[in-house]
Amino acid sequence: MPSRIESGDPAGLTYFLVPEQEFLAPDFAVLQELVYGPGHKPVPELLNQDRLTIADLALLLSPAATAFLPAMAARAAAITNRRFGLAIQIYAPLYLSSYCGNRCQYCGFSAENSIPRRVLTMAEAEAEADILAARGFSHLLLVSGEAPAKLGVDYLVDLASSLRTRFASISIEVQPLNEEDYRRLYQAGIVSVAVYQETYDPAVYSQVHLAGPKTNMTNRLAVPARVAAAGMREVGIGALLGLADWRLEGLALGMHLAWLRHRYWRTGVSVSFPRLRPAAGGFAPLVEVGERELAQLLFALRIFDHDVGLVLSTREEARFRDGMIGLGPTRYSAGSCTAPGGYGDPGVDGEQFAIGDQRTVGEVCAAIRARGHDPILKDWDVTFQDMAGGAQIPV
Repeated sequence: MPSRIESGDPAGLTYFLVPEQEFLAPDFAVLQELVYGPGHKPVPELLNQDRLTIADLALLLSPAATAFLPAMAARAAAITNRRFGLAIQIYAPLYLSSYCGNRCQYCGFSAENSIPRRVLTMAEAEAEADILAARGFSHLLLVSGEAPAKLGVDYLVDLASSLRTRFASISIEVQPLNEEDYRRLYQAGIVSVAVYQETYDPAVYSQVHLAGPKTNMTNRLAVPARVAAAGMREVGIGALLGLADWRLEGLALGMHLAWLRHRYWRTGVSVSFPRLRPAAGGFAPLVEVGERELAQLLFALRIFDHDVGLVLSTREEARFRDGMIGLGPTRYSAGSCTAPGGYGDPGVDGEQFAIGDQRTVGEVCAAIRARGHDPILKDWDVTFQDMAGGAQIPV
């Protein structure tokens, strides 16, 4: 049987976009052939193209492209400047709960870990939000472990309804929900949902997800589509780097991104690049992903999709984040804490993972300005609400 490359579909798009109704788990054997097989074009030729195929992205992620990292960085910087200017949006995560019903080997919140567990009361969550607002944040990401009995949709609706007038945008990173629940949250003022696949490799996925609802990889893959179908303005995707071959994960991410663009073109998409960090349980990365590899992945995705938002969080060290300013990322977290209640009580235990960049928001913003860019803590005002249910409208 001829390979997909030999059969005349070098991009693999036909396979990955049909059927349109669902995104299927990529065949990692096909991805490996695309990334590690013979290239179809010289890498420098790709850097002069505006439209790239999946096969082109595979070449940018391949070992052959490593020698062209400076040229890729320059191309990524030029695209980012043209599409986003000098602006870099700043946000902060607000952790609401550390309870979780999943056993994920890599996560500090895993149900099998003996850590202090806590879910913030509504008053405590609002107090944490007030601290972040006082520090200048206007973009807020609400985060929790996946334990609906401890923190469900009603809690999120009530909290978003309370916070929506104090923040320009509110996003969530919580357990997967159904389409109707996402609509409720949008009407309450939540405009974006992040849901990371963790790994697109089915074999590795089953290896690291031992128990709980998250063991269902097919359901997890379907969540970004439900978010978009519910009308959210943005859906965030990502793979946890350190579980599987980063080059193949990057290609799967690009395919997922292309599918979402094709099927839900009205919804914006962002991509995050979380690398494994030390956490309770002592899980070690299954594969090493260094800063050079992370940079290649980030450059490749920027060159592949000029308009996608690229997020670089405080998982990374300050030196690396500073070095990436202007080269692709459009969104940075700052002054982060990954334990519920950690802003009001910096000594609280129970963090999800250790932070790499320990600087305050002021220090992060100063570093961005020093490199000629503009840290944006607030980039629009809420001036009216839509008639459909009260979602905030940017102007």
